Amino acid sequence: MVLDWRVMGGSWLMRAAAVLTALVIPGVLSTPCRAELAPEEQFQVRTLAGLPTSHWVWVADVAMQRSTLFDGDTAEMLGMLNGGYNVRGVRPHISHTRGEIYVAETVYDRGHRGRRIDMVTIYDTTTLNVAGEVEIPPKSADAGHGVALAALLDDERFFLVFNQTPASSVSVVDLETRSFVTEIDTPGCALVYSAGPRRFFMLCGNGKAMLIELDAAGRETSRAEGEAFFDSVTDPISEKGARAGGSWFFVSFDGNLFELDVSGPTPVPSEPWPLISPSEREEGWRVGGTQHLAVHKATRRLYSLVHKGGPGSHKDPGEEIWVYDLDDKRRLSRIPVGNVLIPFLRTQLLGTVTKADDEETEGSLLDGLIETLANWVLPNPGAHSIAVTQDDEPLLFMSNGEIGAVTVHDALSGGQLRALAPTGVTAGRLVVP
Repeated sequence: MVLDWRVMGGSWLMRAAAVLTALVIPGVLSTPCRAELAPEEQFQVRTLAGLPTSHWVWVADVAMQRSTLFDGDTAEMLGMLNGGYNVRGVRPHISHTRGEIYVAETVYDRGHRGRRIDMVTIYDTTTLNVAGEVEIPPKSADAGHGVALAALLDDERFFLVFNQTPASSVSVVDLETRSFVTEIDTPGCALVYSAGPRRFFMLCGNGKAMLIELDAAGRETSRAEGEAFFDSVTDPISEKGARAGGSWFFVSFDGNLFELDVSGPTPVPSEPWPLISPSEREEGWRVGGTQHLAVHKATRRLYSLVHKGGPGSHKDPGEEIWVYDLDDKRRLSRIPVGNVLIPFLRTQLLGTVTKADDEETEGSLLDGLIETLANWVLPNPGAHSIAVTQDDEPLLFMSNGEIGAVTVHDALSGGQLRALAPTGVTAGRLVVP
């Protein structure tokens, strides 16, 4: 097929038709005219091969109230967990020692109305079947991004859920006895971040972090505040932090990175350093997205999702991912966020997964034509969330939260490897082992 651009002119509709034609026709031509389909065997239950591998990723879909598990190497969908009536999305917390997954859920006894019931639901990691549940006070906080609304402490004995009514508190669940332990009042502080076997911290409105210790029964034994390390009025930090060992990293709206050491008796902040230079700030570069930081612990690399925008654009999708050396405090590389609409449309229309490392399609004329046409017609929606696996050959996942598109990249080179099969209506928070 030869496309005469002089005839097509600048018609956006004609350009879109060309893209769809390039996407659909190869699949149509390669599909047999007649196929014998075997009867589908119903009510089969597959099991997963043990605990999650290093390249598995959970993709939360707020619209469908579920989280879907994918294999980042094969792009295959492995299973999913459904949640309650939350807008925070289903965020799985994985226990490797117990072989369980924990999700904070909210349901109502009349479907969408009636008595509210909050619970921590326990799933088996191999079947994804419900293995138990623990009812907690019906006051758990809800937010679209689902960041730090619950936490599994490092010894995997206690699970915490942040409450807001608007008074703030924390519900403690004992996973060994599968019982609710207590509710800890935390006025002025919000969210929960794991800081050790039986300790967690919260961010407070006065610019400090508060560290709380638990005893063997899950009850509070002490709390301590560190010194103020951010200004919640002039330059607040984003709550979307990333952890590496005993430190958490948070970035301010102006692009300053803060390291918070929570390994000692009190939280200790370090001197912040800028991720964005003054000249880059003048160009409009700033950090943004719904999950915009990730750390690869072994290489001490920080990944930051950035875009060009003005004040108040901190939730806008990112155009690039800037990679930093945390020890040298310098930028190593810039990874462009590709047009996720291209693999998304292909998977939606053809039901196939694009793979740049597939010998049959790598560098093919067809793929080049599709990419050229799509980039010409379709705007790049950017990425809202990123996540990095923690193995020696790490993968970098990028997702757009509005169209359910997720691409998989080599975290060290930044090159795109493949796209996940259709993830759902949206693709929110990403969770890797």
